Amino acid sequence: MGRGWSEWCSEKNKSLALSPASAGLFSLLSFSKNIAIVCNRLAGAERAEFLAERLSLQLSGKEILHSLFIGNWPPNFIGFTDLWIVGGDGTLNYFINHYPDIKLPLVIFNGGTGNDVHWLLYGKKTFEEQLETALTGEPRRVDVGKCNEKYFINGVGIGFEGAVALGLTGKKKVLGKTSFLVTILKKIFSYRSKHYAITAEKYSGEGKKLIIDVANGQRAGGGFHIAPVSAIDDGWLDVVMVNKLHPFMRLRYLPVIEKGKHLQKSFCYHFKTKKVIIESEQPMQAHLDGEFYSANKMEIEILPGKLLFRY
Repeated sequence: MGRGWSEWCSEKNKSLALSPASAGLFSLLSFSKNIAIVCNRLAGAERAEFLAERLSLQLSGKEILHSLFIGNWPPNFIGFTDLWIVGGDGTLNYFINHYPDIKLPLVIFNGGTGNDVHWLLYGKKTFEEQLETALTGEPRRVDVGKCNEKYFINGVGIGFEGAVALGLTGKKKVLGKTSFLVTILKKIFSYRSKHYAITAEKYSGEGKKLIIDVANGQRAGGGFHIAPVSAIDDGWLDVVMVNKLHPFMRLRYLPVIEKGKHLQKSFCYHFKTKKVIIESEQPMQAHLDGEFYSANKMEIEILPGKLLFRY
């Protein structure tokens, strides 16, 4: 590629020069690690592939054994010590549904348009800070949810959230929550709340709801804090229900929900549970980690500590 790629790589390697102590640590890692990097080349407006190649370059510079899989992922990861996923929430959802019994420590790098799980695990860490965590951090247990026969890690959104996910299906997204916000504004006046029956250990009820969110993480849609008190490692699901609202009220409270300030509002109800069953006479519009899903009945449960992440 001429100057752009080779000289940029050289400059980045110089900027990441290690202290003698750190250099010694990474020298030891080069003998103990074999890292698989999997990438969805279409994620993040196609920037995921660039990020995956950047990671590969950094590992090569540290002489750490690794393999890069772009597009064609292997049937298993026997022989690897760690697995790095480059993409957004959708890529991570695809991964956990295709490799549900994976035991390796995982890392997610924010190569997608919606990176809510990455934010939850790594916050505002820089690329360099996350790379160090990925190489030296201790693996920690993270909960996974299961909806019927599908797995999710961030959450299930039923009703209005599902309609938004359907509206985004097959469309090219831009980074952050812009794509979600545009689609929300398109549907906020036209969407009609549906009738649901909800059954959990300590709750039973039915009625028309605008949103039913069953959360393992705190936020969705690139930055909407729909379940602000949820924790990904507490062994619980957070159910947040928003009652039927007039379209103008939806518009008024959209920024409130975005900031996570809605749980105490009269139109909202929140509880924690291990399992919840949601039913409707019509196929429900929903999403799992942003990926559209539909069913008349959803049995949703938490699987505590199913995955390992370095974070």
